[in-house]
Amino acid sequence: MNNNTNIRYRVHLSEEVRDALAHGSPVIALESSVLCHGMPYPQSVNTALACERIARQHGAVPAICAVIGGKLYAGLTDEQIEYLGKQGKNVEKANCRDLPILIAKKLDGVTTVAASMLIASIVGIKIFAASSIGGIHRGAQTAMDVSSDLHELARIPMAVVCAGIKGVLDIERTLEYLETMSVPVVGFRTSDMPAFYTRTSGFKTPARVDTIAELSTMVDAMIGLKLGGGLVIANPIPQEYAMEPAVVDRAIERALRDADERGVSGKALTPYLLERISELTGGQSLKTNIALMYNNVRLAAQLAGGRGEE
Repeated sequence: MNNNTNIRYRVHLSEEVRDALAHGSPVIALESSVLCHGMPYPQSVNTALACERIARQHGAVPAICAVIGGKLYAGLTDEQIEYLGKQGKNVEKANCRDLPILIAKKLDGVTTVAASMLIASIVGIKIFAASSIGGIHRGAQTAMDVSSDLHELARIPMAVVCAGIKGVLDIERTLEYLETMSVPVVGFRTSDMPAFYTRTSGFKTPARVDTIAELSTMVDAMIGLKLGGGLVIANPIPQEYAMEPAVVDRAIERALRDADERGVSGKALTPYLLERISELTGGQSLKTNIALMYNNVRLAAQLAGGRGEE
């Protein structure tokens, strides 16, 4: 065993991210799983690059988190983004438990919300823009399928801007879990909990926040109170890009049945469901996914940079 772990397992930073962190400039973390498991190439690469542009336009430096050749990264070059995008599903979808394996075997991995939070937290990034968070899967009473996103949210002090909880999950039980683990959940300019493709899930957010100034105060309080966990900021997709709940519900039910018949489970389940829902909606859900990602990156950058558009 090598005792020099701080050097051996350090996070590699892009030049842009390194300079921003050194000067105390705003930085936001981004997940990389979309590059290989969220949408097809080259759309995946174009979307990632667009997310970076939006972050910069709104005052923050983007730090896409990933594993390349067994090395942890926060901030990728355009060449690295292109490389991962071209590899597609050949690249491991990496959760926290996968990181030691990828490091030891010098493999590549695109990071989930949980793994991205872990990598970003090592270098002190406090704001993270995700598409949505994972949670408790339907039927988890017997299958025990609970996303590790919830575990990391309960232990890493990071504000996660997302379009709510994925509609394929048990949203009610996920909210209960977050409450039990003392993770604050707030709706940005809404009292209705968004459900990824739709602006509402039928459940209420524990609190509503209407200004970025309030959000900024909450982030400061989350850190200052040392609650030991993060903050979920549910940011509903703009109305013009939202899907009809009935359409989404039908697609979800069909996708869940198909997954059950095919025996899809574990970390392969969510990517399968998202891909199947896209097929069932004629690609509309993918367009919605991209729109909500841009919306979340915009809010996260404004929050990190203190440049809210009130």
